[in-house]
Amino acid sequence: MSTSVVPSFCRNCLAYCPILVTVEDGRAVKVTGDPQAAAFDGYSCPKGRALPAQHNDPMRLTRCLQRQADGSLAPIHSSLAMDQITAKVQEVLARHGPRAVAMYRGSGQVSHPSTAPIMGAWMRAIGSRMNFSAASIDKPAEYTSVAMHGNWHAGLQTFETSDTWMVVGANPVIAKSNGGPLNNPGARLKESQERGMRMVVIDPRRTETAKRAAVHLQLRPGTDPMVLAGLIHIIIAEGLVDTAFVADNSVGFEALKDSVATYTPEVVARHADVPVAQLLEAARVFGRGKRGGVVCSTGPSFSTHSNLTYYLALCLNTLCGRWAREGDPAPNPNVLLPAFTPRAQPYAPYPVVSDRPMRVHGLFENASGVPTAALSDEILQDGEGQIKVLFCLGGNPVLAWPDQAKTEAAMRKLELLVVLDYRMTPTAEFAHYVVPPPMSLELPASTQMVESLKYYGVSRGYAIPWAQYTPAIARVPQGSDLIDDGAFFFGLAQRMGLQLDWISQRGQGPNLEGPAQNVPLDMTRVPSTEELIELSCEASRIPLEVVKAHPHGNVWDLDVPVLGREPGCTAMLQLGDARMMTELRDLRPTVAGQPVVDPAYPLTLVCRRANNFMNSVGQEMRALNNGHTHTPAYMHPDDLAALGITADSLVTVRSRHGDMLARVEADDSLRSGVIAVVHGFGAAMTVAGAHAQGAMGSVARLVNMDEPDPISGIPRMSALPVAVQPAGPRP
Repeated sequence: MSTSVVPSFCRNCLAYCPILVTVEDGRAVKVTGDPQAAAFDGYSCPKGRALPAQHNDPMRLTRCLQRQADGSLAPIHSSLAMDQITAKVQEVLARHGPRAVAMYRGSGQVSHPSTAPIMGAWMRAIGSRMNFSAASIDKPAEYTSVAMHGNWHAGLQTFETSDTWMVVGANPVIAKSNGGPLNNPGARLKESQERGMRMVVIDPRRTETAKRAAVHLQLRPGTDPMVLAGLIHIIIAEGLVDTAFVADNSVGFEALKDSVATYTPEVVARHADVPVAQLLEAARVFGRGKRGGVVCSTGPSFSTHSNLTYYLALCLNTLCGRWAREGDPAPNPNVLLPAFTPRAQPYAPYPVVSDRPMRVHGLFENASGVPTAALSDEILQDGEGQIKVLFCLGGNPVLAWPDQAKTEAAMRKLELLVVLDYRMTPTAEFAHYVVPPPMSLELPASTQMVESLKYYGVSRGYAIPWAQYTPAIARVPQGSDLIDDGAFFFGLAQRMGLQLDWISQRGQGPNLEGPAQNVPLDMTRVPSTEELIELSCEASRIPLEVVKAHPHGNVWDLDVPVLGREPGCTAMLQLGDARMMTELRDLRPTVAGQPVVDPAYPLTLVCRRANNFMNSVGQEMRALNNGHTHTPAYMHPDDLAALGITADSLVTVRSRHGDMLARVEADDSLRSGVIAVVHGFGAAMTVAGAHAQGAMGSVARLVNMDEPDPISGIPRMSALPVAVQPAGPRP
């Protein structure tokens, strides 16, 4: 037996933590953190350590499947599957045009960052703009708020150099992709406390991150924008604004000041149910700090008025001058991305919605992309422009999209549903074809994707110049017929006679503005993943071959200072966006008095993250689920006692739209009146039937499109009014 321990990195979430993998005869058998990767301190989480179980799962798909006439799925060779899929796509294109073909990319392992441009190139080649992603149903306000406020060329001041930090609805100790440093966030938070950083956490739960806060505002769910407006009110009233920075780099201050005038500490405290003294302390901790930042995450994004919450967080950063200044070391310096010269100057706001409408809900393509929450309706609504074909890559719409019954009806109505995934998900149960790819340890990769996160929001990605490359370190299962997503779409293009282009970026700055070239790919052969990585890194600051020489990764010694404003730069950040100021003023009537609670739905459901799972990935694995394939509904012990419910009981959670079965657990970290559930669990409704307990925790059953955000289309998926009662007999 041949055994070796090789360095690599996990790709189960966007932290890309370095790992050591024990490989026996080409098979991964153990994963630990890599102590030689100094920036991560040898950290690994349960998801990373379960990679061998995930790769070697006996239920893993190793061959393509095709739906049969009797509804069953049978193996089919990948080449024949591509032939048949190509024929169907061409037929639909001929009958209905390119808008009838859509793609959805989720957050699973399937879509390798270096092969993702192939999918985009294929969609461009067929002429379809129906390119949906999890971004528009997870944190779309990251994009829409920047469009309205503008961005900063050099980025936010870094966590590592700050003496104050504010986290709104994020828990970076558990969910590492934003809110704090992703390289071992627990250790970084501890270090920050030891050097005197004072952190403000705004969250209805006393999270692992909130336990480290100087001030924890345990607000009533959904009141995030009111609390931020109240903090802005205090910062302005107490003279904590960086007036010079605001004058030099922004417009709209007076409009913002007028709009927050009624958000006094007393009014906000009454509505959000937090002490006035805590509001004042939070504003002073942040406003009196010399360096810092405000970041938002999934919690406020899933609630109503998410654009306003994220926008006000950006306004707080600008009011207090929290953007990187001339002479600072460059935050998020590029290593495997093209070199750029960061400058202490704004990017101007840009249109938040496009002129390309959807057919439903009055929505448009917008700064967060094409609204994923509207995709089921786009499939179900007959007429010109109806979507007939859907490619689902590493996503699980049946558990992730709003209104599970509608989603399943949409999946059934499609003429062609192709799911690329390594397992039979609830969504794959509806597919005409299921195409399994190689898994992460069977593919080469680089950390370029994590560097690029800074383009998708503030304070995301590596703040340090870290980079790593890994070759494929495990072999694919013997006798398997796997095809990665890039090769799959390249194969479709070859069969359709399409020319695919690779967009080569050599520009500068956070948006990589500058000359971009469409480079035609050689269509006579399928490029390898390694070749695509080389293409994506061809203009990197540090050559890929140099990065490869550091198999445990490396922090590069890059002296990249932030330069001053360019002569002639007239861009300004916008503090008084008219749309946001109107929304802020429209909240005033509800702020004026106590919020009204519907006695039929007296509790409020919020989302939370679990350290064991990445959305719906991993929940079926015994190595991660401790024998439980459901997610608990967490409730405060006082609420359980008031309802006469004991922990571990089955309950029915009911919203105005639907209900779900759940098993409750007591959690005194929640404020009373709140129930917290991890999204992405359950089963397809058509499968649950007589196995109702197998579908426990299907939050998608509680959510519909009655309240879509007017810009991004995301529905209310948190701060959701619900009722809880002991579960009665179910069909």
